[in-house]
Amino acid sequence: QLQLVESGGGLVQPGGSLTLSCAASGFTLDYYIIGWFRQAPGKEREGVSCISSRGDSTKYADSVKGRFTISRDNAKNTVYLQMNNLKLEDTGVYYCASRRVYCSTVVSDYDNWGQGTQVTVSS
Repeated sequence: QLQLVESGGGLVQPGGSLTLSCAASGFTLDYYIIGWFRQAPGKEREGVSCISSRGDSTKYADSVKGRFTISRDNAKNTVYLQMNNLKLEDTGVYYCASRRVYCSTVVSDYDNWGQGTQVTVSS
C-alpha cells in the first residue's frame, strides 16, 4: 500500500515561507491524486490543496490562493507544498493524503493519510 511521510514543518514568523514535502513509498506516485490538509488546534481538519496524478490540475482553498503552490515530481515520488507569506491562522498540523480519482480538498474523500508535520506561525 502507498505510504506517505510529510516533512518540512517548523516554526516561522508571519510573512515567512516554508516548503513541505510528501514522500511516497510502496507504489509509484504517478497513479495517485495527492491532497494537502491541515488541522489547527481545536478545529476540524480542512482541505488546503490537491494535485492530479499528472500534475495538470490543481485546486486551492480560498484562504491560501495566491500564497501556496502545490507541485509534484513523480520521478522522485514526492509532492510539495510551497507556502509563502504565512499567517498566524496557517498554524496547524499539515497532512498529505492520496486517492485514485479526481482532485479534491474534501477530507472524507481520502482514506490514506500521512502522519502530519507541525507548522507554527508565530511572532
